[in-house]
Amino acid sequence: MAWKDLIGKTAPSVTLPNYNSEPYTISPGKDGVPIALFFYPQSGSYGCTKEACQFRDALAEKEVFKDDRAVVIGVSPDSVEKQKVFVEKQKLTYPVLSDEKLEARTAYKVGKGMMGLTDYARVTFIIDGKGIVRDALDATMNYGAHSKFVTKWLEKLQKEKQTAEAEVAPAANATEETPAPDAN
Repeated sequence: MAWKDLIGKTAPSVTLPNYNSEPYTISPGKDGVPIALFFYPQSGSYGCTKEACQFRDALAEKEVFKDDRAVVIGVSPDSVEKQKVFVEKQKLTYPVLSDEKLEARTAYKVGKGMMGLTDYARVTFIIDGKGIVRDALDATMNYGAHSKFVTKWLEKLQKEKQTAEAEVAPAANATEETPAPDAN
């Protein structure tokens, strides 16, 4: 679980091919939007399909995912060709990247799953709008926990942002309304 070392640190930037063979760069903090980055073992397998579709459905149905409030990115070691079939069959609406050379898994320190019993772990990272890894969930068998984990974190990040904006607004108004000192 070396990925835990990333919590509280700047998330790595990585460029991988998407399902259309085009390069896609994961740029944490670049647009100020939180990223839900989920690593999964195999496109088309039962659990991975369920997980990917839960994210697809969350993007369509849940407020915290709408209006560019978050970016969801899926990554697996499958080939671009396999990713393309998977994306088209499941009608996925977010970037699905091919990590055949395990570059992203290495950068994010995602190893084997289930105490080494599976080749690839199922790990989801939540990266805030400043590019900081805030938390991660490693649940190889519990594919259903990942979209719930991200939903809760996005709600928390949205509240943090609203609180920060509310604190800035009164401070700005206070400086505007402060009368000039008397020149006497």
